[in-house]
Amino acid sequence: MTATVDAERDELLAALATARAALTNTVRGLSDEQLGERPTVSALCLGGLIKHVASLEEGWLRFVAEGPSAMRFDLPEGVTWADLAAGTAREIPQWAIDHESDFRMLPGDTLAGILARYEQVAARSAETIAAVPDLSATHPLPEAPWHEPGAVRSVRGVLTHLIAETAQHAGHADILRETLDGQKST
Repeated sequence: MTATVDAERDELLAALATARAALTNTVRGLSDEQLGERPTVSALCLGGLIKHVASLEEGWLRFVAEGPSAMRFDLPEGVTWADLAAGTAREIPQWAIDHESDFRMLPGDTLAGILARYEQVAARSAETIAAVPDLSATHPLPEAPWHEPGAVRSVRGVLTHLIAETAQHAGHADILRETLDGQKST
C-alpha cells in the first residue's frame, strides 16, 4: 500500500468516527426508557437510530469483505417489491422484519448494550478496512429497488455512504434529543 492510500483510508475512517461520535453523544446521560421515547411525530427514537446505524454499518462492511451475497434481499415466492412497499405482502421476509426492529427499542435493549454493540461494529469495520488492499475495489450491488440494475460500489464508496448515513442520522438524533429534554449537541 502506498502512503497516499493509507492517508485516504485514515481520513475516511476518521470522518466516520467523527460522525459516529456526533450520533452517540446525543444519548449520553439518558435512561434506557428515554432511548425508546418518540418525542416527535416520527416513529424514530434515539436508541433505534443507533441500532439502525450499527446494523447498516455492519451490513456494508460485510459487503466489503464478502461481496453482494452478504446483503441479500430475497423475497418470498409470489411476493413482489411492490407488495412489500404497499404493505400487502402475504409474507414479510426476515431481513425486512429485522430492519424495522432496528429502529425500535426492544425488551432487553439498554443504552450500555447498544453502545457496546456499536463500538464492536466500529472496531470490526476498522479491521476490515485495514485489510482491504485497494479502496477502489468494487462489488456488484445486490438486486433491490433502491439500487440501479448492474450498479457496483467500491470500498471508498461504501465508506462515504456510511459517513453520509451516520451524519444524517446524527442530525435526526440531535432533533430528537432536543425535543426530548432540551439538550443540545456541543
